[in-house]
Amino acid sequence: MITFLRGDFVVKTPAYVHVDVHGVGYEVLISLNTYSKIQHLEKGILQTYFHVREDGQSLYGFFDVAEKEMFIQLISVSGVGASTARMMLSSMKPEEIARAIMQSNTKLLESIKGIGKKSAERIILELRDKVGKNIPETNISSLINNTLEQDALNALIALGIARPAAEQAIKKVLAADQQPGKVEDIIKKALKTL
Repeated sequence: MITFLRGDFVVKTPAYVHVDVHGVGYEVLISLNTYSKIQHLEKGILQTYFHVREDGQSLYGFFDVAEKEMFIQLISVSGVGASTARMMLSSMKPEEIARAIMQSNTKLLESIKGIGKKSAERIILELRDKVGKNIPETNISSLINNTLEQDALNALIALGIARPAAEQAIKKVLAADQQPGKVEDIIKKALKTL
């Protein structure tokens, strides 16, 4: 299994990149999301997923672990292949897909090329419980819009409130008040909604 590649980006296109790792060239299929982050880099690290099918083998690359984890979750859904998952990650950031799944936003998922109503519903049904649990701790900030929200979430969790309940409480507070003020205010208001 190839977990990651570190090397020179010899060729970069929106669809793939050639990575030279000590004289060995790898063709790595990427999303537009990854391309936008590496297009100005000469070298770097790509997280990878080695996809084997009976008619071929492909190596998919991701700028960060969150995108790789979302890709793996998407291809675990019946009817969602690697190319569809890559299309989804080209259309939306991993945290946007996660948010759409957690909010059961089928319309947003349907706006992605290749995703119909039934596919969107299946993705939500199969991944709703997994998405929140499998997002790495280092990527929680991507689901929470800014540091005030992140600090409030950490404080609520430290108080013993379950992460999903804490996230929902913070979302309610921020939906009601666009200018929440200090982190203490967010925490107090969130505690009142629980």
